[in-house]
Amino acid sequence: MVQPGGGVPHGVGGVELGLYRTMVRIRAFETTAERLFLSGKLPGFIHLYIGEEAVASGVCAHLRDDDFITSTHRGHGHMIAKGADMKGMMAELFGKRTGCCKGKGGSMHIMDFRIGVLGANGEVGGGLPIACGSAMATKMILKTDQVTVCFFGDGASNRGSFHEALNWASVYRLPVVFVVENNCFASTACTHETTSVADIAIRASGYSMEGVTVDGNDVMAVYEAAGRAVGKARAGEGPTLIECKTYRIKGHFVGDPELYRNKEEVALFWEKEPIGRFERYLLSRGLADEGTLSRIKAEAQAEVDEAVRFAEESPLPDPKEAFEDLFVDDSGYDYV
Repeated sequence: MVQPGGGVPHGVGGVELGLYRTMVRIRAFETTAERLFLSGKLPGFIHLYIGEEAVASGVCAHLRDDDFITSTHRGHGHMIAKGADMKGMMAELFGKRTGCCKGKGGSMHIMDFRIGVLGANGEVGGGLPIACGSAMATKMILKTDQVTVCFFGDGASNRGSFHEALNWASVYRLPVVFVVENNCFASTACTHETTSVADIAIRASGYSMEGVTVDGNDVMAVYEAAGRAVGKARAGEGPTLIECKTYRIKGHFVGDPELYRNKEEVALFWEKEPIGRFERYLLSRGLADEGTLSRIKAEAQAEVDEAVRFAEESPLPDPKEAFEDLFVDDSGYDYV
């Protein structure tokens, strides 16, 4: 299994089955969250990562526990791929005290500093400058070889924060990997109607940065591109922009009426979704059999079911706790 912390095993099917397991765990979590939301058990809004699992899985397989990521409002998959505990995640979605943010962040602002997740972000493009700040801190203050990965969507690539972040990262040769998840939609707007280039990765050339476009539904293609980019960043050779072309199979949020696209288009992309595609790859190359894949799916669903049980049995926060965790006491920290 591909483990957060850089533990990528060798041997027949080791890396591949690890990537498959991560994708299946994300899918099980997301389909369960969707069901719970539709049944009225989850507050707020839920933005699903279904159909985009190959991106987070392929990228985070190369990260260590002490590396960092910034996420988007669609951040459950990034969290799981980086190694977050599903119990804490599910409790957070339920708004419970045992959640990874004590029930105060919810789905759109879920995070876990302990594993380097600097936060999902409800602001489009909000994670880009944060990622640069993280990378600058590890390079110039901590002087380590830690890497920061910034996940964002095609819509964010049209924001000013994108251009500012790429310029900043290039000027200081920061150890950051920018991963744009081009899922064809920015909320309800089609990417080809809002974006001036066919390949967002080409924008990297304007900032003296390598840009790579890959099939975001091919987990091995993502894995290989991310491996090169993360290795480059860790070696002090600067940033990379990776564009992963994928498709947002579900609506912008759970309950989205999806009046901006037709069902035939969605059905077409269901046939290209990454998990089924990778299953065919594994089976055709003898890297797994049907029994192995079924067992991995069952284990993932059992893990999610246990997380739901934990969340449902956990207490709600006390109202007075709303005034806690508002500020950080950094008075004793030496910034020099």
